[in-house]
Amino acid sequence: MDTLSHFDVILTHCREVFLKKTRDYGTAWRILRPSSLTDQLYIKAKRIRTIEENREQKVQDPISGEYQGIINYSIMALIQLKNQSDHQLDLEEALNLFDAEVAHIKNLLGKKNHDYGEAWRDMRVSSITDMILMKLLRVKQIEENEGRTLISEGLDANYQDIVNYAVFALIKLEETTNS
Repeated sequence: MDTLSHFDVILTHCREVFLKKTRDYGTAWRILRPSSLTDQLYIKAKRIRTIEENREQKVQDPISGEYQGIINYSIMALIQLKNQSDHQLDLEEALNLFDAEVAHIKNLLGKKNHDYGEAWRDMRVSSITDMILMKLLRVKQIEENEGRTLISEGLDANYQDIVNYAVFALIKLEETTNS
């Protein structure tokens, strides 16, 4: 299966989780500021790295679920960046915003994957985790700078990259499991 097809499968599953959680909780996440979503993403990525380093896992929630959470929280952060409000969304509005972000991220993935020649396939999953953490530290710094950058990409580009790195990690984990 090619990368974009894998992306579709992974994001379909993430969307199903988003849909079910939205049915359970509504869009309570809309109360969160983007910086709070960044911190939630950091917690998930840090858990993955800790398990990778310690080679021991005491809470049996699967690592794949953490990467899926990273994807969904990143998409929520992108939605919040564009629609900074705590206004609750109905299910259809939330799904439309989710789908719009996914379409944009997939388009970006196709372009970058072409230009980089799928270099991520030669990376270790642990390096992908590190890249996500680095992107999150960049996001935190940009947030500290009140969203201003001198030369660097903004918050949205970093969240989009985080989604794509999490997709890469999930593909690599699946391929490792199936080989």
